[in-house]
Amino acid sequence: MPEILSQARALLAVAPGRWRALVDAADPALLARRPAPGEWSALECLQHLLDTEDHVFPFRVRAFLAGEDFPGFDPDAQGTLVGAVVDVDAMVARFERERSATVELLAGVVDADLERTARHAELGIVTLDEMLHAWIAHDLGHTVQAERALMQPFIVGSGPWRSYFVDHDVEAKKG
Repeated sequence: MPEILSQARALLAVAPGRWRALVDAADPALLARRPAPGEWSALECLQHLLDTEDHVFPFRVRAFLAGEDFPGFDPDAQGTLVGAVVDVDAMVARFERERSATVELLAGVVDADLERTARHAELGIVTLDEMLHAWIAHDLGHTVQAERALMQPFIVGSGPWRSYFVDHDVEAKKG
């Protein structure tokens, strides 16, 4: 695996542009559309990434560097609910600003810091290296989840090609 610090900085820096492109291209109703009951819309995925940018990952980096432990995060209890009226452009702009600050924070992390440990309230002792791996997977995972939510009406309307999308078709997975 390539060096985790450079990968973290690079992959986390890509996310705001990817979200900007999605938001600029997709209809607001499509962004707000849940793919199935109980599943997050693309906007809910973006809000969750904002919540974790505000309250989780950069906070944890600072905790590791300060030698402090940190609590878990429950998105259902501690996350922000997306309201009926959302300024999507403002959400992306905020994500761009906050993620830029996060990448700047990571610029100050050095290889020796990766072995720092902290106690996570639910997981026990964890390293900064492990948390960076989890953060990248989390970030990419929720972006893919949002794209999957956006795909659903196009999958349904694809006629005989629908079977090609079985891995992503929410309706097909229910049956």
